[in-house]
Amino acid sequence: MKRNHQTDTSYVINDQDLFKQIAFHEAGHAAAIYLCNKQKQLPPVHFQIIIKASKRQKGSLLDACRLGYEHFAAVVEGGRLIHSLPVALIESAHYFSDVEQDAYQTAFEADVINLLVGPLAEAKHVALRDNEQFTAQLVNINALHYYGGTSDLEQVYEYLDIFIATKSRQQEKLVELFGKAFQFISSPIYWQAIERLADYILKNRENIISCEESIAVMDQSGTRQKRQAIQAMSLVN
Repeated sequence: MKRNHQTDTSYVINDQDLFKQIAFHEAGHAAAIYLCNKQKQLPPVHFQIIIKASKRQKGSLLDACRLGYEHFAAVVEGGRLIHSLPVALIESAHYFSDVEQDAYQTAFEADVINLLVGPLAEAKHVALRDNEQFTAQLVNINALHYYGGTSDLEQVYEYLDIFIATKSRQQEKLVELFGKAFQFISSPIYWQAIERLADYILKNRENIISCEESIAVMDQSGTRQKRQAIQAMSLVN
């Protein structure tokens, strides 16, 4: 789950804004891998966030704005329920039991949603930053190319080609899963988790953020909001 280094935009983005967009993009992937999979009661999968940059020096990404990089990239490594896509899955599907087919279908859909959430999270951050509306009509699937999503979409289409034989059905499934990804980041609780993790990524001074670190940040976010909700309910009662 790698965000494109180039942004595919026709306007200039300053380093600080770009670094924040990258942080939200990767935080979106990580949040979906952990929280969306957990919501669906899927088995946990390991991931880590890798920060790569030339001229990397000891400091946070925000510190790096003053230094200037020739190249910068961030990657969520791991996190796939399906680690390798079988080349002939469609042809061999009739050998699977109903339970196996259902498990593969669920894992396939979860992996696609997790890929889509990254650029969607970046798009939502940009919309909020610029005081613009953020709707599924304004930010459609093709718009994700403008938010570092080209690589993610390439992987999504690879999944679709393997799991669904007809192009028309592929498009239907993509629209369906895009809607679920959009619904995920529209949840206030999940969005708060993405915001907290993005902030953690920006302030991080290491090249690797472990799965355990990321989960701790996201769980802290959810715990605090749940506590606030309980307090608010007690005041009403």
